[in-house]
This record gives sequence, structure tokens and C-alpha cells, in this order.
Amino acid sequence: MNTISIIGRLTRDPELDRTTSGTDVCRIRLAVPRRRKEGRDQGAVFVTVVAYGGQAAAVAGFLAKGRQVGVTGRLEYREWTDSDGRHQSVHEVVADHVEFLSQPTGNGSDAPRDARLSVAR
Repeated sequence: MNTISIIGRLTRDPELDRTTSGTDVCRIRLAVPRRRKEGRDQGAVFVTVVAYGGQAAAVAGFLAKGRQVGVTGRLEYREWTDSDGRHQSVHEVVADHVEFLSQPTGNGSDAPRDARLSVAR
């Protein structure tokens, strides 16, 4: 079984690209808080999430840095050689379902939305 569910905040605005086949691809970077240990903050884990197709367009159109989202998907590993000949690799979550959990308010805090937008692939 390869299923992952995470909740985190976008660390930057979404990056929308179009593949050569015309499919939209959107990458978002999430800061996922680590559990507190003995009352102390343990920092965050940073996760790259990739969405495709209509879901990619919705994510790029409605999300921005600071927004909180829930993602369900699968973990994938990619390897490639960059233009300088160096070996590169990355773990990322391929989103099956993205739920927009909150939106930023003017004072910098987040207020939950009454109607949550949910986008599935």
C-alpha cells in the first residue's frame, strides 16, 4: 500500500507548468509541522506535492503562500541526470485529492472557511 495523507501550509505560491502533451502540472511545497515533544516545537518537514490536469489548474488558481491544505496521494521517487551531468533524486507526493482548509486574512492569521473546496484527480 502506498498512501500518504498530510496537512501543511504552502511555503511559496504554486508553480504551474504545461507538459509537452498539454497536461497541466502544478508543484506546491508544504511545511508539515512535526509533533511536539515535551511541549517543545520540533520544527517542520518540507514536502513537495505534484498535482496533474484539472486538479493542477485549480490548485494554481486558488492557492497561495500561507494557505493550509490537506493532501492525500502516493509517495514517488524520481531520479535524473541534470544538464551538468550530476545525479539528482527527489521524493514527492503525487496528489489524488487536495482539500483547501483555510485562507489568509488581513491580520496574518488564518480563519477556517465555511465551505471548503476539495479537488480530486
